[in-house]
Amino acid sequence: MPRGIPKRGRVLSPEERWQLFLEVCSEQLSQSDAARKWGVDVKTVINVRRLVKDAALVAFAASRPGRPVLTPAQAELEELRAENARLSEALKELAIELSLLRGRQRSGFSARSPRG
Repeated sequence: MPRGIPKRGRVLSPEERWQLFLEVCSEQLSQSDAARKWGVDVKTVINVRRLVKDAALVAFAASRPGRPVLTPAQAELEELRAENARLSEALKELAIELSLLRGRQRSGFSARSPRG
């Protein structure tokens, strides 16, 4: 293979990735040994470990006592709905403030200026 062109490794199924992760984390194999065994690059092994860690952290963050465990997609959807609610409230407050300011401009009356 010509230099500079990366060799494409094997694509692992989710079950194979899980098995690779277990072998590396249980210290049955080093990262380089696991890469050789599974026919992938060491970077793939590192990415699998990072992916599992990130998914576990999302699951731990989403789990609360007395509540069912949410999938990462459900947790993200819940966060986005909460953000949407916060932004909607902020928009309502700004719309009220704007209508009050425009109302003052039309009437020429301001609560701060004396009538006269």
